[in-house]
Amino acid sequence: MLHLSRRTFLKGIGVACFLPYMEAMERDAKTRAMTGALAKRACFIYTPNGVSLPPEGNPAREDWHWFPHEAGRDFKFNKVHAALAPYREQLSYWGGLSHPKSRELLGHIAGDTWLTGGDVGGSEYKNSISVDQVAAAELGKQTRYSCLSLSCDGGVGYKSRASTLSFDNTGKALPTESSPRELFERYFAAGSDGSKKERRKQLQQGKKIVDAVMDETKSLNRKLGAADQAKMDEYMSSLSDVEGRIERTESWIDIPVKNFNVDGINLDITQKAPEEYIRTMFDIILLTFQTDSARVVSYMIAREDGMGFGDKFPVIALGLKGHHSLSHDRNKGGFERMGKYDEFLAKQYAYFLDRLSKVSDESGPLLDTTMTMYGSCCSTVHNARNYPIILAGGKKLGIDHGKYTVHKESVPLSNLYVSMLRALDVPVDKFADSTGNLDKHLFVS
Repeated sequence: MLHLSRRTFLKGIGVACFLPYMEAMERDAKTRAMTGALAKRACFIYTPNGVSLPPEGNPAREDWHWFPHEAGRDFKFNKVHAALAPYREQLSYWGGLSHPKSRELLGHIAGDTWLTGGDVGGSEYKNSISVDQVAAAELGKQTRYSCLSLSCDGGVGYKSRASTLSFDNTGKALPTESSPRELFERYFAAGSDGSKKERRKQLQQGKKIVDAVMDETKSLNRKLGAADQAKMDEYMSSLSDVEGRIERTESWIDIPVKNFNVDGINLDITQKAPEEYIRTMFDIILLTFQTDSARVVSYMIAREDGMGFGDKFPVIALGLKGHHSLSHDRNKGGFERMGKYDEFLAKQYAYFLDRLSKVSDESGPLLDTTMTMYGSCCSTVHNARNYPIILAGGKKLGIDHGKYTVHKESVPLSNLYVSMLRALDVPVDKFADSTGNLDKHLFVS
């Protein structure tokens, strides 16, 4: 049996992983404007650990219950979501939905399946492709990058406590980025005339490295056992993906990025200032859509189960406990304390909606062509049922807002994902464990 140096092997992986993640295909914005075609976009925003749901009879229920008290179009905003009231006709609440394969899981584990509906609860972790990646495969054909995957911690985390919402078609976690400065420099500051020559050199060097690693891997693969060959085949597939991204990136070098302004954005902000950090990440997403650099973004505000920087956000911003501890707090005033952090997060989401409503492209305000989904994989701390979900934006995609729709638990969340993909003109009839679609609830009749 051949013995490999793991250090050497990881060196090869490291080279591949740090190559720029960029995809490109030219399109003509003027032609789109003339034909009336819309640049349809989607953003998926996640918050962990469930939400405040005081039970009947609890004095905190009136003000701090995350879901509205009335279904239909007569719902009212309480203290939790008061900041969202100006967008009443541009958002909708969805209740009762969840993933059947995740309902019996500890809610924190179900976080890995929020956008996938995958099966991660058995003896073998089997996640599947996330809905953002299905959308990106189609919408990314027309943009500089296929998608952006963002989080508070960056990377992928680990199985059952991922720091990403995005998974590829094999169920492998896709890495996220968390630094506003690095995001800006990678995706928006590399297109100046002075950098093009150097950029081409970097890409050519990247191709040489990938080619060299692939040649060595092919030679090595013939000496391995069956199990190791399977792993190497997966690695080879990843290298091929990287090679394809490099080639597509080259085709975009001479295509200028749309004009943009970053005045007022503190790119050096860190997670130590939660409100400004979250808003800066939303500003980066806005910039992505404004420049039409990508039309699909996922953003994990924080990780499940007290992991990572985001657990300290309520401590720093509001003087409360960590987010995971808040979600377990059933002492007097516990629901109110959790509700106040839900309110804090709602204010940040309202900031994003406000920014989308005030920035336009050739089709009008970005909010009208951008469908945003905000929510969690838990209702209360460990309960992976009745996911809290808000959809906002997408008026020009035909989305019907201004209501709270409650579904039976037998309706899987994936049915909503099918309809969301259809709103984006992604031709699907099924996603994950869907049993149909929710077109009649999502679209204006």
